Amino acid sequence: MVAKGYNQEEGIDYDETYAPVARLEDIRLLHAFACIMNFRSYQMDVKSVFLNGYIEEEIYVEQPLGFLDFDHPNHVYKLKKALYGLKQASRSWYERLRNLLIGQSFVRGQVDKTLFIKRLNNKLLLVQIYIDDIIFGASNESLCKEFSSSMQKEFEMPMIGE
Repeated sequence: MVAKGYNQEEGIDYDETYAPVARLEDIRLLHAFACIMNFRSYQMDVKSVFLNGYIEEEIYVEQPLGFLDFDHPNHVYKLKKALYGLKQASRSWYERLRNLLIGQSFVRGQVDKTLFIKRLNNKLLLVQIYIDDIIFGASNESLCKEFSSSMQKEFEMPMIGE
């Protein structure tokens, strides 16, 4: 199901849609840093990314064609989670991922809000978010395995590889 987000009105149906997105330069810097520090970098892709976001606003959608309830044709659905097409879907996904990472002792970058850093003793794990792709690398291979395992427990996301 995809919402008709183009029917939403700013200030009525939503207040904020902004979600930070990594720039190509940010990703290049991460890879350059990984090369200098001899990190291996990996990539994961989140399946159905916007369906993982929680919405705080009350949002109602019409019954989609082909799924009409003929006993209640004028009823609408109240959404519990974000759907593709909603203006605020990318923001709700980013907020959920940000909260998860911060809950795992990551610190969000001061300048680049899509970069998350985790330090454990002398070990370093860097995570870059680009919408539904997560690029990460660490000074210790076990940190990478631990991170990918924790993400796969939370979301459906295959490891794309090095």
